[in-house]
Amino acid sequence: MRWRGRRQSANVEDQRGRSAGFGRGGGLGRGGGMRIPMGRSIGGGGISGIVILVIVFFVLRFLGIDLLAMMGEQPRGETDGTTVQSAASDEMAQFAGVVLAETEDVWNGIFEAGGQDYPEPTMVLFTDQVRSACGFASAASGPFYCPGDGKLYLDLSFFGQLASQFGASGDFAQAYVIAHEVGHHVQNVTGVLPKFNRARQTMSEVEANQMSVRVELQADCYAGIWAHYTEQKGLLEQGDIDEALNAANQIGDDTLQKRSQGYVVPDSFNHGTSAQRKEWFARGFDSGRMSDCDTFSGSL
Repeated sequence: MRWRGRRQSANVEDQRGRSAGFGRGGGLGRGGGMRIPMGRSIGGGGISGIVILVIVFFVLRFLGIDLLAMMGEQPRGETDGTTVQSAASDEMAQFAGVVLAETEDVWNGIFEAGGQDYPEPTMVLFTDQVRSACGFASAASGPFYCPGDGKLYLDLSFFGQLASQFGASGDFAQAYVIAHEVGHHVQNVTGVLPKFNRARQTMSEVEANQMSVRVELQADCYAGIWAHYTEQKGLLEQGDIDEALNAANQIGDDTLQKRSQGYVVPDSFNHGTSAQRKEWFARGFDSGRMSDCDTFSGSL
């Protein structure tokens, strides 16, 4: 996907490195800095202590010892590894911001054509764990959308897992994941998610799973719609759609269950089979029309 140099969304909330237990203000921030110990007041012996520290600082500086440099220095190997890892993470964050911006352009255009406003979602980037209006979640949950706050949540380490564990590599496989979660936001705006969440209260587990499959497949179809218009803008590269289809295939319920337990339990499916997920993404991509993403009428 040709994404470099393109607009990044302003609707990105970067919580990487923050502690989920303390909310937005908790932790030391994503820079991983250390807080300088501070005394409770500068009174009594406090000032004399500061004077002594200043004298020691300049004496050591005279001897060629730079305390400030020493405080900021790390072992060379560790610094290089940390720098590379941080740069890669920041690049993924930039990529995610560009993909979100592209979904904004597409869905704003579709909603505007229908005479409606599109309330853009916020994407929260987090590390390991996060709190949302839908409760506490860990990175093990994977990317998710919370209708309670209209935000999608993403731990960027999932992209590595997508490639290594699920065999779905490539930047457009990653873009498909983001576009799918944005698809859930579209469902929330159009009333599909609220309706489903009300109905599932009176459903059996099997019935709720069956309805969940239809919800998820529609989100796949909406991701395909985004890909349709992204291709029209000339942003797709050779192999991009294959990457998205492969990702859809690798995270189908049947494929995941075969990989984890060696057999499938269709009544427990809640996202759709690999074939279904590929089919509905392709439908959206081929037509670019929301009307072709009706997964609730007829058989799947």
